[in-house]
Amino acid sequence: MSVISWIILGLIAGFIGSKIVNKSGQGMLMDIVLGIVGAVIGGVIFNFFGAAGVTGLNIYSLIVSVIGAVVVLFLYHAVSGKKQLR
Repeated sequence: MSVISWIILGLIAGFIGSKIVNKSGQGMLMDIVLGIVGAVIGGVIFNFFGAAGVTGLNIYSLIVSVIGAVVVLFLYHAVSGKKQLR
């Protein structure tokens, strides 16, 4: 995947993940970073269970990235002490 594809996937996955966890976005830059990190974490989680990780700019990769972003957000809020759900 190209850098532009990772940024687009990261933005969408980070935005959806932040809406799931705390009902408000983290800001565009934080959503992109969260989504890209979430894509990597989601890929690791899916590979651990024997499924394919991020395969490109498609719906399956978006689902993997969103799951990873939700995990990263829960960990972020646990470490920072911020409320998760409002």
